[in-house]
Amino acid sequence: MSLLDAAKAVRENAYVPYSNFKVGAALRCATGAIYSGCNVENVAYPEGTCAEAGAIAAMAAAGDRDIVEALVIADAPLPVTPCGGCRQKLAEFAAADAKITMMTLAGDTLVMTMAELLPGAFATEHMVNT
Repeated sequence: MSLLDAAKAVRENAYVPYSNFKVGAALRCATGAIYSGCNVENVAYPEGTCAEAGAIAAMAAAGDRDIVEALVIADAPLPVTPCGGCRQKLAEFAAADAKITMMTLAGDTLVMTMAELLPGAFATEHMVNT
């Protein structure tokens, strides 16, 4: 299954009763495994959790750690980028040159590397003196 197919399929499972804004994400790891996630809202946290966070949680639960590429898709006028928190989560598991693709259902696409998406990401190197 392709990242696009996985992200489109899981997007349909999004639980978005407040925003009705479905987002799907899929990650490919160095092992070749693909993990996917969708956004989930609730009454106490109506902005919900992000699709990327769900995919990362599934990846970590399976024991994978190295993201080589990711794809995010939503029905929006412009490609939807991961939120700041998800950018940091992606940076935790993806190399600077990992390809991150953001798409609309209409096919508009924006492709960036992890380093372009989150320049200056906080990393373990910042904690050397602690």
